[in-house]
Amino acid sequence: MMEIRTPKSGKAKRVLEKRAPKTIENGKKTLILHGTKTSATLSSVLMELYRLKKGGAIKYSRRNENIRPFESGGETSLEFFSLKTDCSIFAYGSHTKKRPDNLVLGRMYDHHVYDLIEVGVENFKSLLSFSYDKKIAPHEGSKPFICFTGEGFENVPELKHLKEVLTDLFRGEVVDNLNLAGLDRAYVCSAISPTKVFLTHCAIKLKKSGTIVPRIELVEVGPSMDLVIRRHRLPDEKLMKEAMRMPKDPKKKVKNVSQGAVQGKYAKIYIPNQEIGNTKLPYDPKGLKRERKEAKLKHKEEGSASKKKAKLKHKEEGSASEKKAKLKHKEERSASEKKEESA
Repeated sequence: MMEIRTPKSGKAKRVLEKRAPKTIENGKKTLILHGTKTSATLSSVLMELYRLKKGGAIKYSRRNENIRPFESGGETSLEFFSLKTDCSIFAYGSHTKKRPDNLVLGRMYDHHVYDLIEVGVENFKSLLSFSYDKKIAPHEGSKPFICFTGEGFENVPELKHLKEVLTDLFRGEVVDNLNLAGLDRAYVCSAISPTKVFLTHCAIKLKKSGTIVPRIELVEVGPSMDLVIRRHRLPDEKLMKEAMRMPKDPKKKVKNVSQGAVQGKYAKIYIPNQEIGNTKLPYDPKGLKRERKEAKLKHKEEGSASKKKAKLKHKEEGSASEKKAKLKHKEERSASEKKEESA
């Protein structure tokens, strides 16, 4: 069994996260490899491809004897390099007596060979062989136009396959919006015959046209070549279905929320039956404090009133008893005076 290794450092975790499947994938990188033997023409072709794809390509200059894409078991090294570099498109160049100036273009799915197309390179012209104003030279990493002319790209299966592979090879990262000033290059592919395609790279020159839309002129800046289709291999139907499967919408649906033209955004709220008789009243300490304060004031007022009443009562009783005592003392005095007079 294969040992599953987990990343131990933060850098390794970030690398694995970048390579993980995404809803919107990153731009496809291109892997450029040399075979056992390559001619000077094919070496120039691979170098020109690397220059055109600079920033989105990885090139290995060593010879690879074990890579034979169309043979069973010959794609193992290719899949290893794809996994190592995280590339999903490859260009493999080789040169033999049977297949001179041979270029194999292919796509990968889950770092396994998805499809292959083999072409022979003829009438190659390098970028250096073209003379033009260097001011209009395309900038590195700019988005291109890709133009396919000829009915063969719609009818012939080999040309349709080549069209798909070339589109993936040159289009770069998929974006929603483009600045017209940033479009400064175009790839023109013309179907000469059912097995032959002329490919050239042009710079776009914008000129005044008297309207809002400028007039476009194409200036050939190279490279250019003829691609003769030799062999091709389409993917299996099961693999194609799996690769074409689109992920579900990541946005979670909000329940009970609707959108109306007149009402706008509105929602439904479900409230259960409320048993008011069994509900407990909330504990409000502020209210209790207020009640206590009021009770205290009331008690204080009542106490002061009762004290006043008691004081008045006590005062009245004291004055009455004093009066009685005075009268009694007066009577006793008068009685004693009468007794003395009689004696």
